[in-house]
Amino acid sequence: MTQAFRELVQIGITLTSEQDLGTLLERILTEARRFTRAEAGTLFLREGDQLRFSVVQNDKLARELGQEEMRRRLQVEPLSLRELSLAGHVALTGDILNLHDTYMIPPDRPYSHDPRMDARLNYRTQSILVVPLQDPANNILGVLELINALERGRVVPFDSQYEGLVRSLASQAAVALRNARLEDLSFKDALTDVYNRRYFAIRMEEEFKRHCHRAGDQALRDVAQLLVKHSRSFSIVTRYGGDEFAIILVNTAKAGGLTYAERIRAVVEQHPFPHGPVTVSLGVASLPEDATTVDDLIVAADQALYDAKRLGRNRVALQ
Repeated sequence: MTQAFRELVQIGITLTSEQDLGTLLERILTEARRFTRAEAGTLFLREGDQLRFSVVQNDKLARELGQEEMRRRLQVEPLSLRELSLAGHVALTGDILNLHDTYMIPPDRPYSHDPRMDARLNYRTQSILVVPLQDPANNILGVLELINALERGRVVPFDSQYEGLVRSLASQAAVALRNARLEDLSFKDALTDVYNRRYFAIRMEEEFKRHCHRAGDQALRDVAQLLVKHSRSFSIVTRYGGDEFAIILVNTAKAGGLTYAERIRAVVEQHPFPHGPVTVSLGVASLPEDATTVDDLIVAADQALYDAKRLGRNRVALQ
């Protein structure tokens, strides 16, 4: 159980760091299922006097039907809290239900299992653990259903020792859910319910950075290919770090290094990069004119590169 507590803490950290509501809901159910070795599960969100199916997962049906078809078949109308359902009972009372077999529920209980979904999907919901998503203020935001605990491929009851841990997980999930909803509301226009200007600005910035990152990566790949193509077979082309490359020109005098650098500068400048023009600045240093050790040679080349950038970029500078 000590390991389980450690996992619970880590899961809680993961949930509270997720701000996207859709991703958060999927993660809550995924983590709860992993924690309890459940074959399937459903996460309901409470909306007034109804429970809406928000996330459904079922490994067996996903294998048989595929993810998309499984989700399509499991999308049903919201549950009314007035119905005698397991999830509805938990949403109203805040109790935990841990049932070994949903088909053996005594008729005098204030809840029941509806077998019609099982029949339609040729599936049997046997063991089930149903937990409220209850925040510290005792507001029940939804219900977590974990279905068919597995042990060596067999369906077994959910271990009662995990009830408290799963409730704690559900409580952490409720806090994360409440925070994500508040974040979502801060991005919504109250009149039209579409995203507001703040959200527009944030997403535009994200998309711009993503586009620039992709374009930058492609430019680096293209420049690397040009360097290899226009260098002799025994020259050593390396990516030195970030957007910098270092080329070792074997058996090449300083004048030859200058000629090579000017050729590379022109090749890159004239190349039709897909995202727009790209230019390079180059610094040239050589042994033994500029240094007597490897470290000093690298420093000299780096200083020459700095001079090329300082003098206006798209140029070659010598140490």
